[in-house]
Amino acid sequence: MFMTFLISFIPLLLLLLFGFAILRATIRIVPQQQSWIVERLGKFHRALQPGLNVLVPFADRVAYRFDLREKPTEVPAQVCISLDNTTLTVDGFLYLQITDAVKAAYGSSNPMAAAMQLAQTSMRSEIGKLHLDQALSSRQLLNAAVAAAVEEAATNWGIKVLRYEIKDITPPAEILRAMELQITAEREKRAMIFKSEGQRQQQINTSEGQRQQEINIADGRKQAEILRAEGEARAIGLVAAATADAIRAIAAAAVGEGGIEALQMQLAKSYIDQWGNLAKASTSLVIPADLGNIGSLVGTAMQIVKASSIRGPGTPPQEPTASVPRVG
Repeated sequence: MFMTFLISFIPLLLLLLFGFAILRATIRIVPQQQSWIVERLGKFHRALQPGLNVLVPFADRVAYRFDLREKPTEVPAQVCISLDNTTLTVDGFLYLQITDAVKAAYGSSNPMAAAMQLAQTSMRSEIGKLHLDQALSSRQLLNAAVAAAVEEAATNWGIKVLRYEIKDITPPAEILRAMELQITAEREKRAMIFKSEGQRQQQINTSEGQRQQEINIADGRKQAEILRAEGEARAIGLVAAATADAIRAIAAAAVGEGGIEALQMQLAKSYIDQWGNLAKASTSLVIPADLGNIGSLVGTAMQIVKASSIRGPGTPPQEPTASVPRVG
């Protein structure tokens, strides 16, 4: 009984499997950011877009499936020779994106590998145009040149080159040691130059400071001398004015009653005081013969005073007629 049911169920099962296969071959769901190339009887028919698509069973088949997202591809390390015959090992990353699935399917058998090989050959060509120092310092220029060369050829392959980035540029070990020595020497040279410039600037600043200090001292001395001279001139003027006032007061007092006798007494006292001071200040003296005749000297001075008072102020004095004491 069971075997009879199983035998009768086998054709139905085969029919279901055949129908499922037909349905699977007829309906295809394409994911987002993918493009499938359909060939009908071996010839390109159309490119399936993301979503639900219906194919003709046994006539249509999906020949190629492409991912339209950006794809980074590592470019293997390769040996390049620079313009000054220095070997360099260069590797990098190539960022590609398929923009035309039809050209990618029929333009090249392997578009990604072709773009990578073209990037390698373009890098060798660009490195050969530059010296070692230029190649090490011109990464941006090399990246742009390689990307432009690959982009020009990859257009026919349905590929868009987004960018190329160099990962490493490695010179030989001997070149690296020589570059390190050169960099060390250059840094020492710059350090010595900076040190000498600093010492030079320090000396200039010191000399400028000393110069300004001397100028300030000279200006201070000049101002001090000017102020001292003005003070001395003012003092001399004040002394002269005071002396003139004193002389005028003495002259006025001498004209009055008893003035002559007081003046005689003052002259005699001054005479004695000055001779006393002279004897203290020096050991060698020139003494007049009539040293004791103080009255004669006082009388001569009084005659001058009287004559001046008779003539009045403003009249030039006359020579005294009294004889000068003989010096022994």
